Amino acid sequence: MFGELVPQGGGDPVPLLKKKLLIGRRDSCDIALQFPNVSSRHCELELVDGYWLVRDLGSSNGTKVNGVRVRAKWIMPGDELAVAKHRYKIDYNLAAGAPPPPPLQEDDADLGTSLLEKAGLLKRRTERAPGRPGGRGENLNGQSPAPHGQNDPTRDWDSVDDDDDL
Repeated sequence: MFGELVPQGGGDPVPLLKKKLLIGRRDSCDIALQFPNVSSRHCELELVDGYWLVRDLGSSNGTKVNGVRVRAKWIMPGDELAVAKHRYKIDYNLAAGAPPPPPLQEDDADLGTSLLEKAGLLKRRTERAPGRPGGRGENLNGQSPAPHGQNDPTRDWDSVDDDDDL
């Protein structure tokens, strides 16, 4: 056994029996969590150089480490891993004198940034300069927005101005 996941709401610990484990709702997963908010292939755990690494597999409800949503992150002993809303404490032993885990290639802190925004093709309305129309409080004509239900509340992006360099 390479460690265990201890459910934070009570229940039996889940042993980590292999060095690479698939977590998801499917019965074919190494750790099957039969909850509707867990994706069929939610995330994977991998033991690398004595440290557990979690990778989200594009799940709908996310994977969090210590309350922060991540794509990939090293998990230290005692950290909290949340698969959707199901929280577990990871318990495993580090080898004495083990070097720290290597840095990850992926930037975990930018989950709220779309690829279009990263490419400079879109920017959030909330990032506009003060007094510039098009912010949350006014439309492009400088007027208050239409009453609730007349605008699409999911639209939170503006195209980059034509004069911006791409």
